Amino acid sequence: MKAAILYETNQPLVIEEVELDPPKKGEVHVKIGAAGVCRSDLHFMHGDAIIQTPAILGHEGAGTVLDVGEGVTSVKPGDDVILSFVPNCGRCPYCLSGRANLCDLHGATSGTLFDGTNRLHIGDQYITPMGKVGCFAQESVVPESGCILLPKGFPLPQAALIGCSVTTGVGAAMYNAEIKPGSTVAVFGVGGVGLNVIQGARLLGASKIIAVDIHQSKLEFASKFGATNTVDASSGDSVAKVKELTDGLGADYTFEVFGSSETVLNAYHSVKKGGQVIIVGIAPITATAAIDPVSLVRFERTVKGCYYGSAVPSIDMPTMVTLYKTGQIDIDSLITREYSLDEINQAYKDLDTTEIGRGVITKF
Repeated sequence: MKAAILYETNQPLVIEEVELDPPKKGEVHVKIGAAGVCRSDLHFMHGDAIIQTPAILGHEGAGTVLDVGEGVTSVKPGDDVILSFVPNCGRCPYCLSGRANLCDLHGATSGTLFDGTNRLHIGDQYITPMGKVGCFAQESVVPESGCILLPKGFPLPQAALIGCSVTTGVGAAMYNAEIKPGSTVAVFGVGGVGLNVIQGARLLGASKIIAVDIHQSKLEFASKFGATNTVDASSGDSVAKVKELTDGLGADYTFEVFGSSETVLNAYHSVKKGGQVIIVGIAPITATAAIDPVSLVRFERTVKGCYYGSAVPSIDMPTMVTLYKTGQIDIDSLITREYSLDEINQAYKDLDTTEIGRGVITKF
């Protein structure tokens, strides 16, 4: 099959033929129908995050089941599925306590499938599948718990975005922050995930949702998804502007959704006394943020990490499907560009500029 392979950082992905072994026990063979062009993949391409190379990136995907391994019962050939890049074992303490997004076994087998081996290779050179997904390819073999069954006829590009940006963003608002109606919210970074944090805040009845970014086009786009106010961080002190919009108090909830030391600190200093700072963006591996511990204590602020929207994929992704089908969240407008797999390097050039919305690979 054809796949896009990362051999070296800061070099184009290489379109190449690779071999894919059949699924083993508890695994599912999927034909990829759509793959989102997400910034998390770009972190690996730039070397801001580490993955064993050669690797097939792509973690935001959806497709159709071709075959299943021994013991698989939740899906069958012909089913359409969302792919989760945080599959779970169902047995570790985190899975058993309802925090499947923090599964120990998934973390311990990063870079392989659950049994510690891979199905992808060129000759005897094995290839790492990002997040046990590796959907920048025509097909993939994934764990059963990484396949979320879709209703018949559900559009695969929209399903792919539920696989990451929608669930991560909406989930950050719903499952992690649990925003209270009437609250004020500031979102730092309004790319694909940030737009979905805004949608989640709107769903939960936030009275004021402030979008903060350095790109005016992204700020204008954010208004389509529920932002009530915008702050252009390229033209002055974004913290002061957020406080001005919240009667000098700061927001009840601030979300950092870009991934940098500067935006983490801006989100922290923009929250009110007793407020919550939710860190969603993945910063470069060397990044640090020096938070003042005195203000943390005296103002009773809460700083929380949020991975994958604090969602349980098997439960919460079907909820996202329902929210889309009933018109409560807009995924159609998020998709502003479509590409073929052969155009993947152009897709990431577009993402790395000021293009609004999300790109999706739909032709393989």
